[in-house]
Amino acid sequence: MLLGLFAIVATALVFDYTNGFHDSANAVATSISTRALPPTVALVLAAVLNFAGALVSTQVAATLGQGIVHSTAVTQAVVEAALLGAIGWNLVTWWFGLPSSSSHALVGGMVGAVLARAGSVGVRWFDIFRKVIVPTLTSPLIGFFVGGALTVALYWICRRQAPAPANRRFRLLQTASASLMAFSHGSNDAQKTMGIIALALFSSGRIDHFYVPLWVKLGSAVAMAVGTFTGGKRIIRTLGMRLVKLDPIDGFAAETAASVVLLGTAQLGFPVSTTHVITTTIMGVGATKRLSAVKWGVTFDILTAWAFTLPAAAGLAFLIERALAALFH
Repeated sequence: MLLGLFAIVATALVFDYTNGFHDSANAVATSISTRALPPTVALVLAAVLNFAGALVSTQVAATLGQGIVHSTAVTQAVVEAALLGAIGWNLVTWWFGLPSSSSHALVGGMVGAVLARAGSVGVRWFDIFRKVIVPTLTSPLIGFFVGGALTVALYWICRRQAPAPANRRFRLLQTASASLMAFSHGSNDAQKTMGIIALALFSSGRIDHFYVPLWVKLGSAVAMAVGTFTGGKRIIRTLGMRLVKLDPIDGFAAETAASVVLLGTAQLGFPVSTTHVITTTIMGVGATKRLSAVKWGVTFDILTAWAFTLPAAAGLAFLIERALAALFH
């Protein structure tokens, strides 16, 4: 029992690490592509602020730990399978340079593993629809329109300024917006691992009620920060260079808009995808120039990865849980 719990915690921290390097592009891609920050500086800044953001709230952790499956259906094999399924999908999409959602990979993993263990009755379908599906559909749309609206406003404010000095100012401002983006990423994504570890502790009787112990917060924050510093260069290239050509004013608008959406959803406890939000804000920024500024072929590849994330991670977790159950029965 104790060895199984140790394996779960270790696997959860590995997932958090993969989440960090997979999603580091969310915080740094636009700043690197506009040359507002050198890559190493951007990654160090993102790592530090991801760590800080991870410690500010546990609302999303509560949703992941209690809001999507029934705790009575959770065993150590279920949690382990959920994490391995999510890690597997993260590695597949990282290899192809696609900015998919680590959050949805983890949600899909939990659902698939519980389905394998307890069937449909173990899943809180209405809560998933309310807390995952609805925010998944609405937050990228909000990000797209907020990013576009902020870009239009900034271009109007700067309409009489020469491009060169305006770009210099917005490169400086991008340090602030990239920092806010990294902080908001930490406040949203690191909590998901915290929620899974806390659920494992609770279901095994190590804690008498659901809460996130301090050591879990710190461990998750450190794993996320180290993963972020490692940086997934394939996905950074996709978001920062292949999707839309960005100027500093565009990068500032995209990062600021995405941060506002993410901080709001984190306070509401919705485990939305940081990847979805920043990607669609970049699309919104590009679309304000002209629709052809967005590379729609790349966009289609990204959307395809998004559509497959939940079912693919669920399928992997289902098979892994069945394999674990057969191995240790």
